[in-house]
Amino acid sequence: MNCSIVIPVYNSEETLQELIERLRNVLPGLFAEYEIILVNDGSHDRSWQVVSQLSSQYDRLQGINLMRNYGQHNAVLCGIRAARYEVIVTLDDDLQHPPEEIHKLLDKLAQGYDVVYGVPEKLPHSWWRNGFSVLTKRALSYVMGVKNIHDFASFRAFRTDLRKAFETYRNPNVVVDVLLSWGTTNFTTVTVEEHPRPAGQSNYNFIKLFQYTMVVLTSFSTVPLRFASMLGFVFTFFGVAVFLYVVAIYFLLGSNPGFPFLASIIAIFSGSQLFALGIFGEYLARIFDRSMDHPAYVIEATTGERSEIGEQTNTVSVNFSL
Repeated sequence: MNCSIVIPVYNSEETLQELIERLRNVLPGLFAEYEIILVNDGSHDRSWQVVSQLSSQYDRLQGINLMRNYGQHNAVLCGIRAARYEVIVTLDDDLQHPPEEIHKLLDKLAQGYDVVYGVPEKLPHSWWRNGFSVLTKRALSYVMGVKNIHDFASFRAFRTDLRKAFETYRNPNVVVDVLLSWGTTNFTTVTVEEHPRPAGQSNYNFIKLFQYTMVVLTSFSTVPLRFASMLGFVFTFFGVAVFLYVVAIYFLLGSNPGFPFLASIIAIFSGSQLFALGIFGEYLARIFDRSMDHPAYVIEATTGERSEIGEQTNTVSVNFSL
């Protein structure tokens, strides 16, 4: 079995050396041939200099430098398209995903699955981020049409042939997990250890997580549009019921429901309209992005043996036996 290790790099100059050394200790015992692809996603520190140094120091290691920060999934997509071997393993650059756990993903992949996620037994983040992460993963599961799993992670192993399903995809809004679901729904998970990051801090905050959720929902699903339609339908009946109530009160009791009551009704309807318009605006933004034909990423420089990146060649036929 041969494997391509894809690692998106962002502000991780302090962890790259140890990560590569641990990978070089683990990978020879798992694969006949392997390569490590480090995709620098517009880091602001010395990450690219470290990647260049490592690629000149070690063989089977290639660096790709993107022109700016495009996002983690965009960087992973770049690495996927540069991969040469029949299995791809993606993991983070912060040492939270131990290279020593890769064999667990491979064991599950050998059972006939197409995509295997390595998920921790317990989420390591704060309560608010864990809660938001659970909601996002539920939405992602629904969008992907994968009902049997609800845990997703950037620590994943999958068959390289799946990239045929999205080889023509060209859009700045990238969610790798959704793209993989275009080629298969044969997903599964395996429990792995996840360590706290030894340096730096997470690049995800509430705003970025919310933006990611909106991309998942509005770029790959029509669920929000249907929800807006249903919301309008419900409030239409609510408005009719309120109108009948006001008329009944006026003729039966001769009393006026009063300004506060009317003001609250106006506020409810105005809020629902603005909410629906906001959803429409999100979809218009996605249409605008597509009409601009922005690439998912642009490569500035590369290191390593190969100079042509993204050319899908030398993909070995998949035949697993562990």
